[in-house]
Amino acid sequence: MPHPVGAAILAVAGGGAASLFAIFHGAGNGILTIARGTLPLAIFGPENYGYRLGIIGAPARMAQAAAPLAFGLLIERMGSRILIVSSALSLAALALCLLGRQNKDGTEAIR
Repeated sequence: MPHPVGAAILAVAGGGAASLFAIFHGAGNGILTIARGTLPLAIFGPENYGYRLGIIGAPARMAQAAAPLAFGLLIERMGSRILIVSSALSLAALALCLLGRQNKDGTEAIR
């Protein structure tokens, strides 16, 4: 949650608020790191914890490795229009996150 707040501050206040954005971005990144480590432990327990973290994190690591090459190829092919595609993909991901619903016990469930 802190990262979007920082992005909103930067969008409203402009470049002068870059230091505030950096603080909020760092806070969001820190919370994400803690959640990545503790959530699987809470859901699956300590048995095979490292293996499960590896399996859960593998797709993200592969996407992070391929992203610079893919984005570079797309920039070469589409030029600045790639920003529209990138923005649309980000908004689609946000929409998918918002489509999640809560179970009666408060946990998230995908429809």
